[in-house]
Amino acid sequence: MCGIVGYIGDKDATPILLEGLRRLEYRGYESAGVAILTNGDISIAKEPGKLGELEQALTRKPISGTLGVGHTRWATHGLPNKMNAHPHTDFTGRLAMIHNGVIENYQAIKTKLQASGYEFTTETDTEALVNLISEFYQNGHTLEEAVRSALSQVEGTFGIVLISKDDPDLLIAARRGSPLVVGMGEGEFVVASDVAAIISHTKDVTYLDDNEVAVMSRNELVIKTIDNLEVNKRVEKISFDLDKIEKSGYDHFMLKEIMEQPQTIEDAMRGRLLLEEGTAHLGGIEHEIDSLLYAPKMLFSACGTSWHAALIAEYMLEEWVRTPVEVEYASEFRYRDPVIERGSVAFVISQSGETADTLAALKESKRKGAKVLALCNVVGSTIARESDAGVYLHAGPEIGVASTKAFTSQVTVCSLITLLLARMRNIGVSKGVEIVNEMKTLPGKVQSILDHHSVIKEIANEFHKSQNFLYLGRGYNFPVALEGALKLKEISYIHAEGYPAAEMKHGPIALIDENMPVVVIATKDSIYEKVITNIEEVRARRGRIIAIATEGDEEMKNHADHIIYVPATLEFLTPILTIIPLQLLAYYIAILRGCDVDQPRNLAKSVTVE
Repeated sequence: MCGIVGYIGDKDATPILLEGLRRLEYRGYESAGVAILTNGDISIAKEPGKLGELEQALTRKPISGTLGVGHTRWATHGLPNKMNAHPHTDFTGRLAMIHNGVIENYQAIKTKLQASGYEFTTETDTEALVNLISEFYQNGHTLEEAVRSALSQVEGTFGIVLISKDDPDLLIAARRGSPLVVGMGEGEFVVASDVAAIISHTKDVTYLDDNEVAVMSRNELVIKTIDNLEVNKRVEKISFDLDKIEKSGYDHFMLKEIMEQPQTIEDAMRGRLLLEEGTAHLGGIEHEIDSLLYAPKMLFSACGTSWHAALIAEYMLEEWVRTPVEVEYASEFRYRDPVIERGSVAFVISQSGETADTLAALKESKRKGAKVLALCNVVGSTIARESDAGVYLHAGPEIGVASTKAFTSQVTVCSLITLLLARMRNIGVSKGVEIVNEMKTLPGKVQSILDHHSVIKEIANEFHKSQNFLYLGRGYNFPVALEGALKLKEISYIHAEGYPAAEMKHGPIALIDENMPVVVIATKDSIYEKVITNIEEVRARRGRIIAIATEGDEEMKNHADHIIYVPATLEFLTPILTIIPLQLLAYYIAILRGCDVDQPRNLAKSVTVE
C-alpha cells in the first residue's frame, strides 16, 4: 500500500526513483510523483493514474539531480488526483516529503498552522505533517531536529522520506507503523518501503523500527530514535535475487506465482519433515513447544486470505491436537477487548509481515500476556521482528496483489505445526509417517492440477460474463470456498460469495437460478454424501454446478455440469489442492474480462493502514 523510494548519492536520482517505483507497483496505487533537488531548487512532477503517466510527463519535461524522493499513492485522505498526489511541499517550498500511513491528528495540526498563517492546497494529512516540520525548521531547528520535534507531536502511523533545498546533502526518513528499509551502497543510500525497490542497487540493508529516524548523507547513515537516542542497527542481506521479482516470461505475476506453487510448497516443507520419526521440525518455534502443548486456547489473528488460512488451521488443530482454537479478524480483534486466558498462544498470519491491523493484534495479544507466534513470508518484516517466535513461509516475493502461493504456503506451514503437535500429544509414529509421506507428494499433485489447466480455461470461457458466483464447501473446504470467492471478486470484479454448503438453505438459495454458476468443492471425504445432497438442492433450482472433485469420482458426472478433478489426499490436506483450480478459474475469468489481474482496482498488496 503506497510505494516509497528515496535516493542520495552521485548518480542521477530520477531513473533510480522510477525504477524503484516500478518495482513497487504491485503494492497498489492511484497516482505517482517524484521530487528532485535540481540546481538549488526542488523540482516536482506528479500525475494521477499509473506510473506510465508520470514517465511521459518526465519525458516531456525532464528533471535530474542526485537527491530525490518518489512515491506511488493509495488514497486515504482526498481524491486520487494530481493535487493530492505525493510528494508534497511545505508552505515555503523549502521541503518536499512523501508519506505512507495516516496522521490521525492532522486536522488539529492543520488548524493550528492555519492560525499562524500557513496556507494549504490539498486534502491530505501529509501536507499537515510537512508543514509542521517546516514550522520547527523555520524556527531555528536543524532539519533532523525539526523532523524529530514534529514527529513527537504526531498521532497515527507514518513512513516518511524528506528532502530540503537548504540541505542538499541530507535525506531523512522515519517510521512508525509503516515499513521502511535502507539500502547501503558505495557513496549512496536508497530508502524504500520494500526491498524490491533496492535489490538492483545493493543487498546490504537495515530495517527501521518504530519511532526511528534515519539521517543519510552520501557517505554516512545515522539512526536515532525520535527522542534523539542513537541506535546501532544490524546490517542484513537481502535473501533473494532480482529474477524472483521478474515475470520470467509469464504474462502476469499472478500466473507466475500460481505456477510456482509446486516449488513454494516444497520450499515450505524443505528440511522440516522427519520421515523416520513421522513428525516435523520447526526451528523457529521449537523453544515454544511447551507453550503450544499446554495452551488452554490458541488464538489466530489475520486479514483477508491469511484469515482463510487461519480458519483451516483451526480445523486442523482442533481435530488433530484437540486444543480449542479461535480465529479473529485482526481488524476486529484490536478493538473489542478480547478475553485472553493466561498461557494462551496467539498466532498472527501475514504474508508481508507489515499488515497494520495484524500488527496491532500482535501488540494487543502481547499486552494481555499471550505468547505471540508469527507465520509470515518476509524476512526482517515488522511482525517477524516483534513476535516471540515464528515460522517463515519461504514462498519468495509475492508480487501479485491477489495472494496465491503465500496462501498455500501458509496452509502447508499450518499442517506442519499440526503434525508436530499431534505427534507429541496423541498420534503414533505410524500415523505420523503416513502423513509425512502424503505431504511429500503434495508438490507433484499440485503440478498435476496445473498441467490440466486447459479444462479450467474452457470453463472460464463459458462463465466469464456471469455477474454472480456462489462458492460452497464443507469442513476443511469451507475456508477454501471463501478464498475462491475472494480471488474471483478481487481480480475479475464479479460479485462472489463463499458459504458453508449446508448454510446455503438459510438465505443464498434465494439467489440461485439458471444464470447462477455455483462452484462446489466436493472431494471424496467424510462428508461427501452431504455435499452431494447440497449439489442436488442447487440443481433443483436450475443452478449450474462447477464441481471440484477427486480423481476417479465417476459418480460426480451425474451431478455436475462441469468437473475439475484433483488428486486424492488426506482430508486435512485437501485445501492445498482444491484451491489451485479456483485460483486458475479466477485468473482466466479476469483475463477474459480484460481486467488488470496484478493490480486490481482499489486494492493494495501490503495494507499498512487501518
